[in-house]
Amino acid sequence: MISAAPRLPALLEALGQRAPRGMVLGLDRVREALAALGDPHAGVPAVHVAGTNGKGSVCAMVESVARAAGLRTGLYTSPHLSRFAERIRVDGEMIGDAALERALSAALEQVPSPLTFFEALTVAAFVAFRDAGVDLAILEVGLGGRLDATNVIAAPLCTAITSIAFDHEALLGPTLADIAREKAGILKPGAPVVLGPLDPEADAAIEAAAQAIGAGPRLRVARAGHGGRAGEIAVGRAVHSARATRVAGPGRRAVEVELGLRGAHQAENAGVACGIAWQLAVRWPEVERALPEGLGAARWPGRLERIDAGGAQVLLDCAHNPHGAQALAAWLDEEGPGAARTALVLGAMADKRWGEMLQVLAPRAQRRFYVTPQGRAAAPLDALRGIAPGEPIGDPRAAVARAIEVAGPGGLVIVAGSIYLVGEVRSALLGIVPDPVVTL
Repeated sequence: MISAAPRLPALLEALGQRAPRGMVLGLDRVREALAALGDPHAGVPAVHVAGTNGKGSVCAMVESVARAAGLRTGLYTSPHLSRFAERIRVDGEMIGDAALERALSAALEQVPSPLTFFEALTVAAFVAFRDAGVDLAILEVGLGGRLDATNVIAAPLCTAITSIAFDHEALLGPTLADIAREKAGILKPGAPVVLGPLDPEADAAIEAAAQAIGAGPRLRVARAGHGGRAGEIAVGRAVHSARATRVAGPGRRAVEVELGLRGAHQAENAGVACGIAWQLAVRWPEVERALPEGLGAARWPGRLERIDAGGAQVLLDCAHNPHGAQALAAWLDEEGPGAARTALVLGAMADKRWGEMLQVLAPRAQRRFYVTPQGRAAAPLDALRGIAPGEPIGDPRAAVARAIEVAGPGGLVIVAGSIYLVGEVRSALLGIVPDPVVTL
């Protein structure tokens, strides 16, 4: 049988060869490439979401709500866990091979100047969304915001910043205000802005940027259990169910739903998603009516995702910075089986704050196994063991197998610390043949 996309393997290989160039921030090459392809991004209504953590979950929620409302959706996210095609989704499904071949061919072969790995995928996403005729594209920023390749959208329907925490300081700056200013680079004149709960330093920096550019009205999500002031979105537990979430916004708007995504922190992400949906409802009123169904149906692999494995449960979470580790720890404290029945498999990139992550997670697991994820340089195993006693196994699959044995029936195995690690383990557990690892 002849493949419907015979050139796709070669195109994926060519795409992967762009990765060693690393991250090159800037918009000129992307704009030039898009212009050569007829500006496929220009006619697609879009939502643009930045943030240190939570942006992928918010994008998944918004996409699910829009699809429940009957819109044809495009979703562009990064990174992927197993396959490059995960990054480009149409109507909730990974882009098909034939469509991916066409989009990559355009991005790699029909542009004036060679693009980086992320730039090429971003251009391919815009081509794919145009060709699919999507009603709405939901775009997740790759890194930062101001100079991210996705920031070629001139007039988004709404922008959002989910959170500001320390990550990628070498590129984004050493303070929360510096990081906030970079992420605020996605704000556009007149476009409404939805902000997740932010520290005052970050909020002030974003507000200054919004005023300077003439951004549209700002809608802020209060921290869970707080809120109620004018212009705020309040999130909290619904009274009728211990696991349901209530999101209330201006104009007596409110929705109660049991979220499809686990974790108390997802209530705040749902607040951001509701804020975006309420802005979209100005154009598509059915979006607001679809909020309960869409939020309940939203799924996002690798985020507090459970997989059965020989009696034990493996919990995959892409927490790869201290802020993410704290959210995972909060879930473990509330819903985990306790440290005595929990094993931790942790590996991290050397340029992350792995010591802080481990200090947060180590008390939640009686047994710990340290591994070396695929990707760029990893945190040294002996250094991890120096922070909290554990077994330096190295190989993630061997470590997970050992952790499942130790946790036993009814136990919990946490896999966290690196998105590369979660992708590798998830592929192995689910029998997915992954694409080659791309290191950025």
